[in-house]
Amino acid sequence: MTGPRVTVVVATRDRRASLVRTLDRLAGGPPVLVVDNASTDGTATAVRAAHPGVGVVELPANTGAVARTHGVWLAGTPYVAFADDDSWWEPGALDRAADLLDAHPGVAVVVGRVRLAADGRDDAVTRKHRAAVLGRSPAGPDVLSFPAFAAVGRRDAHLAVGGFSPLLFFGGEEHLLALDLAAAGWQLVFADDVVAWHDPAGPDRPTPARWALQTRNDVLVDWLRLPLPVALGSTGRLARRAVRDPAARRALAGLLRRLPAALRLRRPVPAALERRFARAQRPAAQPTG
Repeated sequence: MTGPRVTVVVATRDRRASLVRTLDRLAGGPPVLVVDNASTDGTATAVRAAHPGVGVVELPANTGAVARTHGVWLAGTPYVAFADDDSWWEPGALDRAADLLDAHPGVAVVVGRVRLAADGRDDAVTRKHRAAVLGRSPAGPDVLSFPAFAAVGRRDAHLAVGGFSPLLFFGGEEHLLALDLAAAGWQLVFADDVVAWHDPAGPDRPTPARWALQTRNDVLVDWLRLPLPVALGSTGRLARRAVRDPAARRALAGLLRRLPAALRLRRPVPAALERRFARAQRPAAQPTG
């Protein structure tokens, strides 16, 4: 095909300086679309001044991860790569991802290798994916988890399953999307030569608030897609921890507020997929040497 095959969608909120540095890194590559989650720090103005060729969409309210799906709707290319305001794609990586998607029409997402900008090391998720714990197909190692900023997806597949969930808002939202794509018959694969760089702007360890958000969403995914015993078990463990842990109490309160909606949206995946997802969630092996 002629013209670009990939659009880079960057969702952001109140991270103007970091975002502009990311756009500097992405300059000269595929078209970029910034979806601004109602920033109050002048993000949109700064982007238009520093990178007039970058598309900017200003949302009237913070939609969390759903902002990425807004970008997917607006993309004019068959494939969409996500980036965060503290990540970027290595030159040539997106062409390699597009070639893989062209060659394997059953693949919905190519998950790239994540290297940490501080020292060049691979992150823990990449180590797990390289181990091919779910098996390997002609397209590459199968995966059922990914960080969004390291994913290149097929636009039509993303939209067909509804994209990122408003119920989850932000934090672990990729787990639900991966399950929904796999349940719809799509494959997700890891590609070692598709490299995303990450320079995290936040602390090395999750804050209690971030842990609570992630944990709330992990348990919500159990209620949305996994067998009832799994959902009841994870909820029980969280409730027991909440007795002594304020962050767990916060996670549990958020879960209970969203549980009626989760039950309305509940659609358990096939048993074989649930077993594969459980394997995908096992911790990555620690590096040696």
